[in-house]
Amino acid sequence: MLFSLPGGSGARRLLPWLLLLAAWRAGSAQLRYSVPEEAQHGTFVGRLAQDLGLPLAELVPRLFRVASRAGGDLLEVNVQNGILFVNARMDREALCGRSAECSVHLEVVVERPLQVFHVEVEVRDVNDNPPVFRQREQKVLISESAPLDSRFPLEGASDADIGVNALLTYTLSLNEHFVLKMVTEKNKSMLPELVLRKSLDREEIAELTLLLMVVDGGRPGLTGSVQIQVAVLDVNDNAPAFEEPAYRVVLSENVQNDTSVVHLNASDPDEGPNREIAYGIRTILPESKKCTFVINPDTGEIRIYGNLDYEENDEYEIQVQATDKGVPSMAGHCSVLVKVLDLNDNVPEITVTSLLVPIREDAPVGTVVALVSVSDRDSGANGQVSCALTPDVPFRLLSTFRNYYSLVLESGLDRELVSGYGVVVTARDAGSPALRASASVWVEVADVNDNAPAFAQAEYTVFVRENNAPGCHLVTVSARDADARENARVSYSLVERRVGERLLSSYVSVHAESGRVHALQPLDREELELLRFEVSARDAGVPALGSNVTLQVFVLDENDHAPWVLPRGAGGPASEAVPVWVSRSAGAGHVVAKVRAVDADAGYNAWLSYELQAAPNANAAGAASAAAGGARLPFRVGLYTGEISTTRSLDEADLARQRLLVLVKDHGEPALTATATVLLSLVDGGQAAAAAAAASSSRAAGVAAAAGGAAALLDVNASLIVAICAVSSLLVLTLVVWTALRCWVPAAEGACGPGQPALVCASAVGSWSCSQRRRQRVSGGEGAPKADLMAFSPGLPPPQEDCLNPSSEVSDNHVRIFVSLKNLPLCWN
Repeated sequence: MLFSLPGGSGARRLLPWLLLLAAWRAGSAQLRYSVPEEAQHGTFVGRLAQDLGLPLAELVPRLFRVASRAGGDLLEVNVQNGILFVNARMDREALCGRSAECSVHLEVVVERPLQVFHVEVEVRDVNDNPPVFRQREQKVLISESAPLDSRFPLEGASDADIGVNALLTYTLSLNEHFVLKMVTEKNKSMLPELVLRKSLDREEIAELTLLLMVVDGGRPGLTGSVQIQVAVLDVNDNAPAFEEPAYRVVLSENVQNDTSVVHLNASDPDEGPNREIAYGIRTILPESKKCTFVINPDTGEIRIYGNLDYEENDEYEIQVQATDKGVPSMAGHCSVLVKVLDLNDNVPEITVTSLLVPIREDAPVGTVVALVSVSDRDSGANGQVSCALTPDVPFRLLSTFRNYYSLVLESGLDRELVSGYGVVVTARDAGSPALRASASVWVEVADVNDNAPAFAQAEYTVFVRENNAPGCHLVTVSARDADARENARVSYSLVERRVGERLLSSYVSVHAESGRVHALQPLDREELELLRFEVSARDAGVPALGSNVTLQVFVLDENDHAPWVLPRGAGGPASEAVPVWVSRSAGAGHVVAKVRAVDADAGYNAWLSYELQAAPNANAAGAASAAAGGARLPFRVGLYTGEISTTRSLDEADLARQRLLVLVKDHGEPALTATATVLLSLVDGGQAAAAAAAASSSRAAGVAAAAGGAAALLDVNASLIVAICAVSSLLVLTLVVWTALRCWVPAAEGACGPGQPALVCASAVGSWSCSQRRRQRVSGGEGAPKADLMAFSPGLPPPQEDCLNPSSEVSDNHVRIFVSLKNLPLCWN
């Protein structure tokens, strides 16, 4: 291996290593490539392995890699084909500023045997920065008496690029008063000036707006512009003039604050206030956060405010103007160039790049642990740096190139004896006096991944109300791993499975990093009461270890279903009013009809109450008359049973047709309601049986006008009805009457006609029926639910024994249960 040694004691220390490494097959070499800045990721730079003379087949076995990254991860090498390519965006202005040369230094390492090569990649400038003006608008004050060919300096633009890309060309918008002229300063910078070609008349034009445009020399060229506001002033004919148009000052960096820089002097041939001058600084380029300059407005003396720093800026250009006190005032201009000399005021900077930290305890001797690079912002001898390593550590520094070192393992490691080492690198520059700096790196001896993540709880139970907002937070699971670093970094995920016909991931999600579990959609208790699933936690070790935890999400009920009124007949819609025949001979308390309603909710949300609402009667005049006479309404509805019964004995004064509107309301918050309309037809005792028989016969025959015929029977004489029926068919009438009588007896109890049996609970305030049977699904694993569960919890006194009648019908997947909780009966069906 060939080393480039600076000489002196460093050469004597490395001589034994040179003799030891003389037998190696290949040595270090230097390559230089060139790449334009702003090149895209993957841009080809050079065939690094081929240029270094390395066979492609040996690149992977010999651990061919780019080790030193002085410019960050800007460049990368493909270890398969040895091609060097652009890995990240390179901004030449950020890397090197306005320096004429800009390079990125790479250190290429090949092991078995160890070889280190130095590669330098030049970053070529491209035209990626447009010229910019410091201000969006420049104001120029010009007297109307200004002579032709008068010049008015403008603030130029700056371009962060270099070379041709920073050559600026200015143009002025078309106008009849001014032309643009470029003036070359002593520092070879080009500044634009306005030259007056036509006399100004303030009474004619008080202000002019011009557009100054600039384009740089790149291909394609980038442009910028600034608006020039020209204010035409009056009468003060002479502007102040400096003794010299430009001044040059040389100062050492770190001079004391408030140090005098230069004393400027301007004169004005005018008299009186027009020759009194006030000095001011128009602009300072480049701008600095550490140092600026101030000028005494009366004397023209410029002083430093802050500290000069050669490493920040090596020169400053100060644009100064002298303004007289005439009305209007006039100004003269000059520039001051401040050159900064370098001092040894910066300590060396050490950059340690860890390549193999933590290092395994079985790592072989010669393993490269880290890369060390040293630099000094000073110039000349002040920036020359030497580097050394603290003793009593099993490592050594191997010089690979100027100011670049490799920290390699010198002896074997034993983690059971020492778990880590603190390595200190010391750097010293060649300035007078010399400055030193040190940097430390902790080299940890690593172990293997042998601990799986463990959850804080064995199982999580969560309660959430149905109709939750999508994305609501359910619970946060947490698992800890006893390992360190990557082996302790835990990520969470769902153990996917199917919930019914859908995937679990359509219901819930878990954040991979925080373990927060969210509901992805609103949950419906009527569809799913329990969601049981597992969350997995895995660490980032190799191989990864993991564990699972079970979560149970119980969905609580909300009052989101309104009561639903069941139809009275064999199957019509609930909104259809079916007439009920009532005998006028019925006494007080006689049950004439029953309104049935169900609610898909549970508990108090499914506990229903009934109340009678005002509704228009068939005979409005008769109802009004009854109300005026103070007569009590003949019917009422049970608060919890829905049974419609008489409040008194019926008489001939009661209307023949009664329309009742029953409001069904649950006990949820807020309560939801439904309405049912009941048509009652009052007939005499004999007529009631005949009307019921006729209605039943009409329904069995499927006649569409059965209700109209039943209503017409109310006005027909009972004897005429009997005669007609006898003439039509005595046999059919006998069979119909027999059928109607069997149906009429249970009708008084509200159970006429086919339908599902209802569970009725008696109490001190009446009886109530449980709400509609409801199929609930509980998800606890794969497959379909095993049983259906119906729950009701109305607030009534303890039930009678009828609620627990063992002879009641029980379907295959239903069971009726009664539980008394705080004297509140619960019916389960």
